[in-house]
Amino acid sequence: MKPPRFEYFAPRTLDDALALLAARGDRAKVLAGGQSLIPLLNFRLAQPEALIDINRIGGLDQVRTDNGGLAIGALTRLSAAERSETIRQRAPIVVEACHLIGHLPIRHRGTVGGNLAHADPASELPAVMVALEAELVVARGGSTRRVSAEQFFVGPLSTSIESGELLTDVRVPALPPRTGSAFVEMARRAGDFALVGVAALITLDGSGRCGRARITLCGVGPTPIRARAAEEALVGQALAGAVIEEAATRAAAATHPPSDVHGSADFRKRLAGHFTRQAIERAAERARGM
Repeated sequence: MKPPRFEYFAPRTLDDALALLAARGDRAKVLAGGQSLIPLLNFRLAQPEALIDINRIGGLDQVRTDNGGLAIGALTRLSAAERSETIRQRAPIVVEACHLIGHLPIRHRGTVGGNLAHADPASELPAVMVALEAELVVARGGSTRRVSAEQFFVGPLSTSIESGELLTDVRVPALPPRTGSAFVEMARRAGDFALVGVAALITLDGSGRCGRARITLCGVGPTPIRARAAEEALVGQALAGAVIEEAATRAAAATHPPSDVHGSADFRKRLAGHFTRQAIERAAERARGM
């Protein structure tokens, strides 16, 4: 199929892009990598009056350190994030998750910001950013605001970005010392969306017990699901056996998976428990190796 008619704009500055968004509002769509938008246009599931291509705007594809953490520009290609030593050193879970997104040609065009703004509940990066307690910077005509990743995703393919706003970068806080991380998922084929994915960050205290835990799941609800009860089961405990099993059980109980041709809700719940266990074990082992 072919997309509907639309006006095409290619602003070269952020101010110009924001001015176009302010003028067009909900009648416009932003084009970054286009790996999700172009299929929606071709199937006429999206029918904007205007397409605002932000690829010519300089400075939105930079990765830099920020108070020991990271600032990742919205136009950073997924393949660039996957190869970034800066990201690998400060938030290796981002690299691990990016490697699982689609196939290499998709990652060459797709962007970090586009992936997050699309807000697919089965996508890897939204869950990772919630686990990292990242903040997403959103600009509108001369002002910016920061939104926590947990508040950014409000439903399937729906975010808290308002009309006239543009996601410009992602701020990831510095991780505590002795923090290991892991992202694991199950997909029917390599490159497919995850039936379930789990992001885990485990921080060990001086005695080797869990001092802090962050666990978020994707593919098992309308948005990424932060498994707080599972986190609470780990804190203060030696990470082995029944402790990890209890956390995995709590994580599965927090999910609200759909049933579809790829698997029943019960099947996905069982996968959620299995992969939560695996993610915790892997993250804890990496923390012990620091």
